[in-house]
Amino acid sequence: MKRIHHLNCVKVAIPMNDDVIGHCLLIEEDDNLLLIDTGVGVQDVEHPNERLGAELIKAVGIQLDMELTAFQQIQKLRLDPNHVKDCILSHMDPDHTGGLADFPNATVHVSMEEHINFYSENPRYLEGHLSHHPNIAEYSTSKEQWFGLEARRLNTSLKTEIFLIPLFGHTLGHCGIALQWEEKWMLYVGDAYYLRAELEDDNHPVNHLAEARADDNIKRLESIEKIKKLINEHPEIEIFGYHDREEFSRYAV
Repeated sequence: MKRIHHLNCVKVAIPMNDDVIGHCLLIEEDDNLLLIDTGVGVQDVEHPNERLGAELIKAVGIQLDMELTAFQQIQKLRLDPNHVKDCILSHMDPDHTGGLADFPNATVHVSMEEHINFYSENPRYLEGHLSHHPNIAEYSTSKEQWFGLEARRLNTSLKTEIFLIPLFGHTLGHCGIALQWEEKWMLYVGDAYYLRAELEDDNHPVNHLAEARADDNIKRLESIEKIKKLINEHPEIEIFGYHDREEFSRYAV
Protein backbone atom coordinates (compact mmCIF):
# COMPACT_ATOMS: atom_id res chain seq x y z
CA MET A 1 0.00 0.00 0.00
CA LYS A 2 1.33 3.40 -1.03
CA ARG A 3 -0.71 6.56 -0.57
CA ILE A 4 -0.23 10.28 -0.05
CA HIS A 5 -2.53 12.31 2.19
CA HIS A 6 -2.77 16.11 2.13
CA LEU A 7 -3.50 17.50 5.60
CA ASN A 8 -4.28 21.01 6.79
CA CYS A 9 -2.62 21.19 10.20
CA VAL A 10 -2.81 24.94 10.91
CA LYS A 11 -5.39 27.70 11.07
CA VAL A 12 -4.16 31.28 11.30
CA ALA A 13 -6.29 34.41 11.17
CA ILE A 14 -4.57 37.64 10.16
CA PRO A 15 -6.09 40.97 9.04
CA MET A 16 -5.53 40.31 5.34
CA ASN A 17 -6.71 36.67 5.49
CA ASP A 18 -8.71 34.92 8.21
CA ASP A 19 -8.19 31.45 6.72
CA VAL A 20 -4.46 30.81 6.45
CA ILE A 21 -3.72 27.08 6.38
CA GLY A 22 -0.76 24.75 6.91
CA HIS A 23 -0.47 22.16 4.13
CA CYS A 24 1.35 19.09 5.46
CA LEU A 25 1.94 15.82 3.63
CA LEU A 26 1.54 12.34 5.06
CA ILE A 27 3.22 9.60 3.03
CA GLU A 28 1.95 6.08 3.66
CA GLU A 29 4.15 3.23 2.47
CA ASP A 30 3.19 -0.21 3.75
CA ASP A 31 3.26 0.10 7.58
CA ASN A 32 5.54 3.14 7.63
CA LEU A 33 4.38 6.75 7.74
CA LEU A 34 6.36 9.88 6.91
CA LEU A 35 5.20 13.41 7.69
CA ILE A 36 6.38 16.51 5.82
CA ASP A 37 6.10 19.45 8.23
CA THR A 38 3.96 18.88 11.30
CA GLY A 39 1.76 21.92 11.90
CA VAL A 40 0.43 22.79 15.34
CA GLY A 41 0.64 19.84 17.72
CA VAL A 42 -1.48 18.26 20.43
CA GLN A 43 0.68 19.70 23.19
CA ASP A 44 0.44 23.18 21.63
CA VAL A 45 -3.35 22.97 21.87
CA GLU A 46 -3.37 21.49 25.37
CA HIS A 47 -0.70 23.84 26.81
CA PRO A 48 -0.67 26.88 24.51
CA ASN A 49 0.86 29.41 26.89
CA GLU A 50 3.70 27.10 27.89
CA ARG A 51 4.39 25.78 24.40
CA LEU A 52 3.70 28.79 22.18
CA GLY A 53 3.22 31.77 24.45
CA ALA A 54 0.29 34.17 24.49
CA GLU A 55 2.31 36.84 22.67
CA LEU A 56 3.11 34.58 19.71
CA ILE A 57 -0.45 33.25 19.50
CA LYS A 58 -1.83 36.78 19.35
CA ALA A 59 0.84 38.16 17.02
CA VAL A 60 0.59 35.33 14.49
CA GLY A 61 -3.15 34.75 14.89
CA ILE A 62 -2.86 31.04 15.61
CA GLN A 63 -6.24 29.36 16.11
CA LEU A 64 -5.91 26.32 18.34
CA ASP A 65 -7.95 23.34 17.15
CA MET A 66 -7.27 19.77 18.25
CA GLU A 67 -9.04 18.44 15.15
CA LEU A 68 -6.37 19.99 12.94
CA THR A 69 -3.42 18.28 14.62
CA ALA A 70 -1.63 15.76 12.43
CA PHE A 71 -1.90 13.22 15.26
CA GLN A 72 -5.70 13.32 15.29
CA GLN A 73 -5.98 13.42 11.50
CA ILE A 74 -3.78 10.33 11.24
CA GLN A 75 -6.07 8.55 13.69
CA LYS A 76 -9.13 9.59 11.65
CA LEU A 77 -7.50 7.97 8.63
CA ARG A 78 -7.44 4.78 10.76
CA LEU A 79 -3.68 4.81 10.77
CA ASP A 80 -1.39 4.43 13.75
CA PRO A 81 0.54 7.61 14.72
CA ASN A 82 3.20 5.35 16.22
CA HIS A 83 4.06 4.31 12.66
CA VAL A 84 5.34 7.82 11.84
CA LYS A 85 9.03 6.99 11.50
CA ASP A 86 10.21 10.20 9.84
CA CYS A 87 9.33 13.90 9.96
CA ILE A 88 10.86 16.12 7.27
CA LEU A 89 10.97 19.85 7.97
CA SER A 90 11.09 22.56 5.34
CA HIS A 91 12.22 24.81 8.21
CA MET A 92 11.76 25.13 11.94
CA ASP A 93 9.22 27.91 12.49
CA PRO A 94 6.75 26.99 15.28
CA ASP A 95 3.82 26.33 12.96
CA HIS A 96 5.93 23.64 11.26
CA THR A 97 7.51 22.03 14.33
CA GLY A 98 4.63 21.96 16.81
CA GLY A 99 3.59 18.41 15.99
CA LEU A 100 7.05 16.88 16.37
CA ALA A 101 6.49 15.97 20.01
CA ASP A 102 3.44 13.90 19.02
CA PHE A 103 5.78 11.52 17.16
CA PRO A 104 8.67 11.18 19.65
CA ASN A 105 10.22 8.16 17.97
CA ALA A 106 10.39 9.75 14.51
CA THR A 107 13.70 10.86 13.02
CA VAL A 108 13.60 14.57 12.19
CA HIS A 109 15.18 15.42 8.82
CA VAL A 110 16.32 19.02 8.31
CA SER A 111 19.05 20.99 6.57
CA MET A 112 22.24 21.58 8.52
CA GLU A 113 21.88 25.34 8.06
CA GLU A 114 18.38 25.33 9.54
CA HIS A 115 19.36 23.22 12.52
CA ILE A 116 22.22 25.60 13.27
CA ASN A 117 19.91 28.60 12.87
CA PHE A 118 17.41 27.01 15.26
CA TYR A 119 19.96 27.17 18.08
CA SER A 120 21.33 30.62 17.17
CA GLU A 121 18.98 32.51 19.52
CA ASN A 122 16.94 33.64 16.54
CA PRO A 123 13.68 34.78 18.22
CA ARG A 124 11.50 33.22 15.52
CA TYR A 125 12.13 29.70 16.87
CA LEU A 126 10.84 27.84 19.92
CA GLU A 127 13.56 25.55 21.23
CA GLY A 128 10.97 23.86 23.46
CA HIS A 129 9.55 22.16 20.38
CA LEU A 130 12.62 19.90 20.48
CA SER A 131 12.57 19.37 24.24
CA HIS A 132 11.63 15.70 23.68
CA HIS A 133 15.14 15.28 22.17
CA PRO A 134 14.30 13.54 18.89
CA ASN A 135 16.89 11.93 16.67
CA ILE A 136 17.99 14.66 14.22
CA ALA A 137 19.31 13.85 10.75
CA GLU A 138 21.13 16.89 9.33
CA TYR A 139 21.83 17.29 5.62
CA SER A 140 24.68 19.47 4.39
CA THR A 141 25.67 20.74 0.94
CA SER A 142 25.41 18.20 -1.86
CA LYS A 143 26.79 17.99 -5.39
CA GLU A 144 23.72 16.08 -6.51
CA GLN A 145 21.32 17.98 -8.79
CA TRP A 146 17.54 17.88 -9.28
CA PHE A 147 16.35 19.74 -12.40
CA GLY A 148 19.33 22.08 -12.08
CA LEU A 149 18.94 22.71 -8.35
CA GLU A 150 21.05 21.43 -5.48
CA ALA A 151 19.45 18.27 -4.06
CA ARG A 152 20.15 16.64 -0.71
CA ARG A 153 19.01 13.02 -0.80
CA LEU A 154 17.17 11.95 2.36
CA ASN A 155 17.75 8.69 4.13
CA THR A 156 14.29 7.72 5.42
CA SER A 157 12.46 4.52 6.25
CA LEU A 158 10.58 4.71 2.93
CA LYS A 159 11.57 3.56 -0.53
CA THR A 160 10.13 6.76 -2.02
CA GLU A 161 12.88 9.02 -3.41
CA ILE A 162 12.92 12.29 -1.47
CA PHE A 163 15.25 15.31 -1.58
CA LEU A 164 15.72 18.53 0.34
CA ILE A 165 15.97 21.36 -2.21
CA PRO A 166 17.61 24.48 -0.71
CA LEU A 167 15.31 27.47 -1.12
CA PHE A 168 16.95 29.73 1.43
CA GLY A 169 15.74 33.16 2.51
CA HIS A 170 12.54 32.78 4.50
CA THR A 171 14.92 31.23 7.00
CA LEU A 172 18.64 30.65 6.59
CA GLY A 173 18.19 26.91 6.01
CA HIS A 174 14.73 26.78 4.44
CA CYS A 175 14.29 23.96 1.91
CA GLY A 176 11.64 22.64 -0.40
CA ILE A 177 10.97 18.91 -0.47
CA ALA A 178 10.93 17.03 -3.77
CA LEU A 179 9.50 13.54 -4.07
CA GLN A 180 8.79 11.19 -6.91
CA TRP A 181 5.23 9.97 -6.85
CA GLU A 182 3.61 7.70 -9.45
CA GLU A 183 6.25 8.53 -12.05
CA LYS A 184 5.78 12.27 -11.47
CA TRP A 185 7.75 14.75 -9.41
CA MET A 186 6.21 16.97 -6.75
CA LEU A 187 7.96 19.93 -5.15
CA TYR A 188 6.55 21.19 -1.88
CA VAL A 189 8.11 24.62 -1.40
CA GLY A 190 7.11 25.21 2.23
CA ASP A 191 7.17 28.96 2.93
CA ALA A 192 9.37 29.93 -0.02
CA TYR A 193 6.17 31.74 -0.99
CA TYR A 194 3.06 32.24 1.11
CA LEU A 195 0.67 32.45 -1.84
CA ARG A 196 1.15 31.35 -5.45
CA ALA A 197 0.07 34.85 -6.46
CA GLU A 198 3.47 36.13 -5.30
CA LEU A 199 5.01 34.49 -8.36
CA GLU A 200 2.83 36.53 -10.69
CA ASP A 201 2.46 39.87 -8.90
CA ASP A 202 5.55 41.55 -7.41
CA ASN A 203 3.28 44.08 -5.71
CA HIS A 204 0.92 41.59 -4.08
CA PRO A 205 0.19 42.70 -0.47
CA VAL A 206 1.50 39.42 0.95
CA ASN A 207 4.95 40.25 -0.46
CA HIS A 208 5.41 42.84 2.30
CA LEU A 209 4.67 40.20 4.94
CA ALA A 210 7.03 37.73 3.27
CA GLU A 211 9.80 40.34 3.16
CA ALA A 212 9.29 41.24 6.82
CA ARG A 213 9.43 37.59 7.89
CA ALA A 214 12.51 36.70 5.84
CA ASP A 215 15.84 36.09 7.55
CA ASP A 216 17.50 37.03 4.25
CA ASN A 217 15.20 38.74 1.77
CA ILE A 218 17.75 38.75 -1.06
CA LYS A 219 18.01 34.97 -0.87
CA ARG A 220 14.22 34.72 -0.55
CA LEU A 221 13.82 36.59 -3.83
CA GLU A 222 16.49 34.37 -5.44
CA SER A 223 14.49 31.31 -4.33
CA ILE A 224 11.32 32.79 -5.84
CA GLU A 225 13.17 33.16 -9.15
CA LYS A 226 14.30 29.53 -8.97
CA ILE A 227 10.71 28.42 -8.52
CA LYS A 228 9.51 30.59 -11.42
CA LYS A 229 12.20 29.15 -13.68
CA LEU A 230 11.31 25.61 -12.68
CA ILE A 231 7.61 26.21 -13.42
CA ASN A 232 8.43 27.69 -16.84
CA GLU A 233 10.87 24.97 -17.86
CA HIS A 234 9.16 21.96 -16.25
CA PRO A 235 5.39 22.43 -16.15
CA GLU A 236 5.06 18.69 -15.54
CA ILE A 237 6.30 19.12 -11.96
CA GLU A 238 3.56 19.69 -9.39
CA ILE A 239 4.57 22.65 -7.22
CA PHE A 240 2.74 23.88 -4.14
CA GLY A 241 3.41 25.59 -0.82
CA TYR A 242 2.34 25.48 2.80
CA HIS A 243 -0.12 28.35 3.27
CA ASP A 244 -2.09 28.63 0.02
CA ARG A 245 -5.69 27.45 0.50
CA GLU A 246 -6.40 27.40 -3.23
CA GLU A 247 -3.46 25.08 -3.86
CA PHE A 248 -4.49 22.83 -0.97
CA SER A 249 -8.04 22.55 -2.32
CA ARG A 250 -6.69 20.83 -5.46
CA TYR A 251 -5.46 17.92 -3.36
CA ALA A 252 -7.75 17.75 -0.33
CA VAL A 253 -10.53 15.17 -0.41
